[in-house]
Amino acid sequence: MLDAARIPPLYQNASFENFVIPEDNPTAANALGFAFTNALNYTRAFPETEKPGLLFIGNPGTGKTHLAVATLRKLIQKGFDGLFYDYQNLLDNIRAGYDRESGSMDKEAYRSVLEAPVLLLDDLGAHRVTDWVDDTVTSIITYRCNFRRPLIATTNLVDPDAGFLMTERSLPGAPVRNTLAERIGMRARSRIFEMCKVVRMPAVEDYRVKRVR
Repeated sequence: MLDAARIPPLYQNASFENFVIPEDNPTAANALGFAFTNALNYTRAFPETEKPGLLFIGNPGTGKTHLAVATLRKLIQKGFDGLFYDYQNLLDNIRAGYDRESGSMDKEAYRSVLEAPVLLLDDLGAHRVTDWVDDTVTSIITYRCNFRRPLIATTNLVDPDAGFLMTERSLPGAPVRNTLAERIGMRARSRIFEMCKVVRMPAVEDYRVKRVR
């Protein structure tokens, strides 16, 4: 079941047991501990969870994918089939199956993410917005929401409902950060928040660097 989940080699051993919470930064430790506890409690309650999914949201390098994969692996250990997909690769696979001459599409990748008992979408929104992307992502998320099929997702994008301040976007010289709605569309964003418990990751030193140390 773990092999069938298509978890990348980099994260195949990611677990709750080897998730590193820094001890030299109490504020970061408390925040990461809260995210860790939310994810672990989700696996313990599954499938009787208030919402069928989890959304890990925060800056790159804060441990989102590690926690998401740890969650997926724990559910697989409980007997639920799961599937990992990088958001960019998923869209590439769906697009590659489209035959422009016949107007038909090989729906293997598309169907797999609709029907997977548990789906992990990593780096949600990491693609420029087009009508095709908007329609494809919305149809996948809407289907899973309507049928309460669990979705675990990670994203680097900000959202005001996750506690991010949007005022920085209007400050002179401040970097403009895309919002989740801007990258996946308002409909898909609305469905994500309807079906997922939001777990905000704190701004900490790059988790990947910290773990290697």
